[in-house]
Amino acid sequence: MRMVDIIVKKRMGESLTKEEIDFFVNGFTNGQIPDYQASSLAMAIVFQGMNKKEIGQLTDAMLHSGDTIDLSQIKGIKVDKHSTGGVGDKTSLVLGPLVSACGAKLAKMSGRGLGHTGGTLDKLESIPGVSINISKEDFIKQVNDIGIAIVGQTGSLVPADKKLYALRDVTGTVESIPLISSSIMSKKLASGSDTILLDVKFGSGAFMKTLDQARELAHTMVDIGDELKRDTRAIITDMNEPLGLAIGNNLEVIEAINTLNGHGPSDLVELCTKAGAIMLMQAKVVSTMEEGEKLIASKIESKEGLAKLAQLVKAQGGDDSYIYHPEKFEKAKYIVDVLSSNEGYIKEINALEIGEAAMKLGAGRATKEDVIDPTSGIVLNKKVGSFVKKNDVLCTIYTNKEDYSSLLEEVKNSFKFSNEKVEVNPIIYEVIA
Repeated sequence: MRMVDIIVKKRMGESLTKEEIDFFVNGFTNGQIPDYQASSLAMAIVFQGMNKKEIGQLTDAMLHSGDTIDLSQIKGIKVDKHSTGGVGDKTSLVLGPLVSACGAKLAKMSGRGLGHTGGTLDKLESIPGVSINISKEDFIKQVNDIGIAIVGQTGSLVPADKKLYALRDVTGTVESIPLISSSIMSKKLASGSDTILLDVKFGSGAFMKTLDQARELAHTMVDIGDELKRDTRAIITDMNEPLGLAIGNNLEVIEAINTLNGHGPSDLVELCTKAGAIMLMQAKVVSTMEEGEKLIASKIESKEGLAKLAQLVKAQGGDDSYIYHPEKFEKAKYIVDVLSSNEGYIKEINALEIGEAAMKLGAGRATKEDVIDPTSGIVLNKKVGSFVKKNDVLCTIYTNKEDYSSLLEEVKNSFKFSNEKVEVNPIIYEVIA
């Protein structure tokens, strides 16, 4: 079998066989197939696409390119969720403890952020003492003991994806549904959970800019899960404005704590309640959405979700007193209100623009080498649909950078106004099962 023949076959729009896909993935992973041939095949896939069977076989080959995690020693159904990323997305810090408090087992391997703000791991590490690097044995024991663990991915998990993703990033082949979906799903499936809930976001602050793109990606990933016999469901959610109010690492942890205390922003609460209900159905804890939503709400009211977050923090070496006393979190040196120059209804808060401003304030990474400042970020005071008068506080910036003043106008310009009352979009557009 020759790699050039596989490239030509896909370039002509033909379907690849399992043997051809395995030959490519194995050869590329072990270094026998050079980068230029892998890039050529990736570009052919961008232009010609792949059918459901091919995508499933590509995902399967990638997930078996390295270690897979066996979670069979964990009692019960293991649930997991994945978000395609956005601005202010602290969902895992709220949702994980809530579903665990309801009796589900959350065994989650997360990644770091690159871009707007930190990933779930960066947010967790903004809590003093928390470690996201624990052994497989301790990971399994922790989930058995307290029902939840959120850790970093092991280096030997899905090496084919690491190599291919790095190549796609520099060859203009990132934007391909087959390549995106197989990348996400290979990592999730290799992590060993029994069920996966995918939060596929669309809008200015998301990778998928339109509802149709998000719908196609969600259906493709659910199809992969079905093909590989894993209970996979998806929700399509709005990311045209930041999720919740806080953007930035310990600011988002504080918002997660507030939400678990019953004082969360409505969009974050709704997303976590509905996503939690789906995960509880997947875990066989409840049989209907209504039952699941009531159970999630009860764990917020009773503060059991908050206690579970504290348990998670303590189990992973962190100081759980911060969960009960969030005022202990370190604060940025400069805390500055951004005032409105307009009067009217907010019709848009451009999530991409405000996310990039948060990154420049220190909350995210422009490159993998950048160091995140856990205290930096932005906290919104208004959301889409709010009525604003001149000199009202739109948001507050937090930073340790002395040259922050140039960013104030950038942040202000991410807010767009209307004289007419604005209809607020739903947070969840579709559920795909």
